Amino acid sequence: MKIYTKTGDKGQTGLIGGRRVSKADLRIDAYGTVDELNSWIGLVRDQAVNVDRKAFLKEIQDRLFTVGAELATDPDKTVKRAMPAIIPQDVTLLEEAMDSMDTELPELRAFVLPGGHQAVSFCHLARTVCRRAERLIIALNNESTVDDLVVQYINRLSDYLFVLSRKMAQELDAEEVAWKPRT
Repeated sequence: MKIYTKTGDKGQTGLIGGRRVSKADLRIDAYGTVDELNSWIGLVRDQAVNVDRKAFLKEIQDRLFTVGAELATDPDKTVKRAMPAIIPQDVTLLEEAMDSMDTELPELRAFVLPGGHQAVSFCHLARTVCRRAERLIIALNNESTVDDLVVQYINRLSDYLFVLSRKMAQELDAEEVAWKPRT
């Protein structure tokens, strides 16, 4: 099977269920941004500081494929094959991972400027792409139903990525710079 089909050459793509839509459709933008996020998570996963978190980050990537499948499915069609789904335990796992990291981090007393180490910066980039994906998913939910657990998972994932960036900074002995607004 060839990777190219030429069916998208005129700016259309197919949803799961068969309907063709513009590649500029909000649904396509939403799952495309989730795909971008997945790539950033892969980069975060590949950082040496995350060797012990590699399996967990791979699980997150798997869940992002699930989110992408959910978003790529035509809401007006019945799909005949079983589709993966986000479950409450997926959200709980993120919360538990954050709680575990939080116990080892200093109390957060101010906004933190992204950076301090290249690996930490990659994590902050993943976090901001996650927030963009969340905004697009919410916009999509305003015009078409999106599973509430998808919204919760993406929201929790951006929180997880923030806590992870702080934990990575701690483990890398990178400076965590508090924002001090000019007054």
